[in-house]
Amino acid sequence: MKIKSQKDFFAGLMFLGVGAAFAWGATTYNVGSGARMGPGYFPLLLGILLALIGAVITFKATTVETPDGERIGQWAWRPLFFILAANFAFGILLEGLPSLGIPALGLIAGIYALTFISSLAGSEFNARAVFVLATVLAIGSYVTFVWMLKLQFRVWPSFITA
Repeated sequence: MKIKSQKDFFAGLMFLGVGAAFAWGATTYNVGSGARMGPGYFPLLLGILLALIGAVITFKATTVETPDGERIGQWAWRPLFFILAANFAFGILLEGLPSLGIPALGLIAGIYALTFISSLAGSEFNARAVFVLATVLAIGSYVTFVWMLKLQFRVWPSFITA
């Protein structure tokens, strides 16, 4: 077997692995039937579908010729670092880290931090555009999760609401 597109081959393997893991994890829940779906039904079907898509992409990567073999480039360390850091910061700001004495600052502060930190992953940074995006995301998240879905979690820091 000769790999004719490295990018597609490894992307297909990733989809195949993640889909298989989700499908396998969904079997720990009650799957039910099409008429009476259990909590594992939808994740099982999505996992199987993702695994099938991954298998098709992997197969295509070994059969369809590409001009240069679509080699995988070097790791993009900067975007990887900032995207992961943004997600960690969001989680820490949302709920805090009591063991380290970091208080929970809530949803709004978490979204602003997430947006500003993740925007550093790109090659360009426009503070005004990032601020507008963070504001739209914060308002949209507040309306969606707090007003409409009525989820119970900290929105503002405790020193503001207390």
